[in-house]
Amino acid sequence: MSSHELILVVDDTPANLEVVCETLSDAGYEVATAINGDRALKRVQAYPPDLILLDVQMPGIDGFETCQRLKADPATASIPIIFMTALSDADSKEKGFVLGAVDYLTKPFQEKEMLRRVKTHLQLRQLTKNLEQRVADQTANLEAALTQLQQSHIQLVNSEKMSTLGNLVAGVAHEINNPLGCIVGNLKPAQHYIKDLFELIALYQKELPNPSVPLQAFVEEIDLEYLQEDLPKLIDSMQQGVDRIHTISTSLRTFSRSDCDRPIHYNIHDGIDSTILILKHRLKANQCRPEIQVITDYGDLPQVECFAGQLNQVFMNVLANAIDALEESNQGRSFAQIKANPNQITVKTQLSESQAVIRIEDNGIGITDAVKPKIFEHLFTTKGVGQGTGLGLAIARQIVVQKHSGTLEVNSTLGEGTEFVISIPLKDLAVKDIQAKICFDAA
Repeated sequence: MSSHELILVVDDTPANLEVVCETLSDAGYEVATAINGDRALKRVQAYPPDLILLDVQMPGIDGFETCQRLKADPATASIPIIFMTALSDADSKEKGFVLGAVDYLTKPFQEKEMLRRVKTHLQLRQLTKNLEQRVADQTANLEAALTQLQQSHIQLVNSEKMSTLGNLVAGVAHEINNPLGCIVGNLKPAQHYIKDLFELIALYQKELPNPSVPLQAFVEEIDLEYLQEDLPKLIDSMQQGVDRIHTISTSLRTFSRSDCDRPIHYNIHDGIDSTILILKHRLKANQCRPEIQVITDYGDLPQVECFAGQLNQVFMNVLANAIDALEESNQGRSFAQIKANPNQITVKTQLSESQAVIRIEDNGIGITDAVKPKIFEHLFTTKGVGQGTGLGLAIARQIVVQKHSGTLEVNSTLGEGTEFVISIPLKDLAVKDIQAKICFDAA
C-alpha cells in the first residue's frame, strides 16, 4: 500500500481514534488525527488528505457541518468523506449523502469492512484524479490544436486573399496601363495637330476675308470662335484625367506589391496613401452624409523592411473598419447634424523607440468594454450576416505580430471613437540610418 496516501481521522473519542489509527497504520496508510471539527478544518487547509473518516456526533461543529464547510470550499470539495457514526436511521444517512459524503461506517467498526471501504474510495479517488488529469491534458491538446487550426485558417485565407487581390489589382492596373499608354502617347500629337489646324484656319480667314454665304453659315453654326477657345481646354481636361488615372494605376500597383516571399524596404506613407485612394469611393459625399475627412499627419519615417502588400492589407482592414464605424455612427443623424460634427479619420505616423508607429483614429461610435477584448479573435464580428467574416482584424493582427514582430493594439471610448495603433520594429540598418541622420543634422 502506498505510504503517500494520507487519511485524516476525526473523532472526539480518544479510544475510537486509537483503534482506527492503529488499523489504518497497520494496513500501510499514513494517518493524521483531529479531535473536533474546528481542528479538522484547519488541518485540512494545511495538509489536504486523500480521504477523511469523519465522526458525526461531536461537540461544537458536528460532522454534518464540518462536511458542509469542506464541500463548500473548492480547494477541499473533491476530498472523499466517509462518515463514522453509531446512528443507523435512514434520515441521518440521507442527510450525510446530500451533504456530499461518499459512504458510511457504523460503530462499532468491523476492521475488514473498514479497510475494504477505505481502499475502494482511495482507488476511486485516484481514478478520478487520473481521469481529471487526462481530461485536462486532452483539453489542453484540443485547445492547442484549435489555436493552430485557427492560425492556419487565417494564414490560408490571408494568403489566398492576398494572392487573389494582388493578382486582380495588378491585372486591373495592367489593363488600365495599356489604353492609358495609348491615350498618353496620342494626346501630345493631337495638341500639335489642333494647333496646326487653328493656324491653317487663321490663314484661310486672312486670305479669304469674304467667305461664301454657305461657308459663313457653317462657321456660325459650329461657333468656330468658341470651338477654338474651348477645344484646348477639353484637351487639358483630358490630360488631367489621364494624370488622375495614372495616379490610380500607380496606387493599385503600390497596394498590390508582390512580395510574399521576402520583405522589402518600403515607404509606409506610400502604402497608406494608395490604400486611402482605393477607398476614395467610400469616403465621398452622398445623399446621406458629407464627405468623410481623412487627415494625415506623417512623421519623418525611414523606409521599413516589411512585407509591403500584406502591410497594406492591414491598412485596408483598419481603414475600412473605421469607415464602417463612422457609417454606423451616422444612423439617426441628419445631413446637417453630421456636417456640424463631421466624420473624420486621422492617420498619424511617428518614430518611437526604433519603431514605426501608425495611429489610425476615427470619431465614430467606439467599442464597448465587452467587445474590445474579442475584436482580434478568429471569426468574431459585430456585423450582420453577410456583412463581415470576422477574419479582417484577426488577419491584420497575425500579419503585424507574426510576420513583422510588431504589435496591434486598440484604444476606444464608447461614443467618442476608436484608435488602432500599429507598431513595426525597424531593422538595425534603418536604425543606423536614423542615427547617422541625427548626427549629420547635429553637425
